[in-house]
Amino acid sequence: MTIQKVLVVDDSKTELMYLTDLLQKQGLKVRTAENGDEAMQRLAEDKPDLILMDVVMPGQNGFQLTRAISRDPLYADVPIIMCTSKNQETDRVWGMRQGAKAYITKPVDAAELQAKIAALN
Repeated sequence: MTIQKVLVVDDSKTELMYLTDLLQKQGLKVRTAENGDEAMQRLAEDKPDLILMDVVMPGQNGFQLTRAISRDPLYADVPIIMCTSKNQETDRVWGMRQGAKAYITKPVDAAELQAKIAALN
């Protein structure tokens, strides 16, 4: 599967702008959501090829949202990369157990993100 459309879920406008810019420079089409409800709405409107998921957000956190998406038959095939400031090994393991395909800590390294995306293609 070729990744062309990416949904970035993060409650930080700065992070959304940074990641959107980074992904668009790689030729990807980016949509954003600032919380779980918005993310589910974006999923329903236009299914992405990849989701970049923050963990610490108001309401539903990224772990809960990743679990919900990866267990939904409509979206289970959409890979999720957790993109978070939570840098403990236990957080990474938990994220992967919720259904994430990769885990990156902030600040996001452009080359690392690019490599993780390429590995999914």
